[in-house]
Amino acid sequence: MLAFGLVEPVTFGLILFLAAGTFDYWQAWVFLVVFALSGWIPSIYLMRTNPVALERRMRGGPAAESRRTQKFVMAGSWMTLASMLAVSALDHRFSWSSVPTSICILGIILVAVGVTVMMLVVIQNSHAAATVRVEEGQTVISTGLYGIVRHPMYSGNVILMVGIPLALGSYVGLVFVIVGVAILTFRIRDEENMLRAELDGYREYTEKVRHRLVPYVW
Repeated sequence: MLAFGLVEPVTFGLILFLAAGTFDYWQAWVFLVVFALSGWIPSIYLMRTNPVALERRMRGGPAAESRRTQKFVMAGSWMTLASMLAVSALDHRFSWSSVPTSICILGIILVAVGVTVMMLVVIQNSHAAATVRVEEGQTVISTGLYGIVRHPMYSGNVILMVGIPLALGSYVGLVFVIVGVAILTFRIRDEENMLRAELDGYREYTEKVRHRLVPYVW
């Protein structure tokens, strides 16, 4: 399973270094290491304590979605991420932005926090998967991060999206955060329609926890 965890860092690395046209890109190296470690450390814990939850988390991507709407949403999400990485690396190559080291470090911290939040969600909710579905025996989780917002995994995703361009030394790449959040909003609305219809107690949960993505905002 940990070998599978190499796929994303290696793919991201190929996009970044090809677009940057150089391996002399310290921000990309640090980003890749922090991104990988932030995912691997909780994954090792899950592999020991709840391998089924870890497997659910790894089954992602457009092809894994059972709902047609979500297939298109996930395809758009992956395209947005790839574009964010490529444009951020092009920014480095052509010096479109001048990002101080302190901001890059802030971005790296946001990347670590975002990935950690997403993995903590899987630890708190063994049914938290990379796909939108309701599984047999699934119940509503309303404690921990789920007591703050209804979709904490997506909240972690937003933190990650903001952090990536900054970690890579790009302000231009932040444009894709807008696209990414718009796609997440569409995904959440479709997912909640399904959860209200198929998951017992979810409607009552939405009355208890009002905000979907960002506390006191939405």
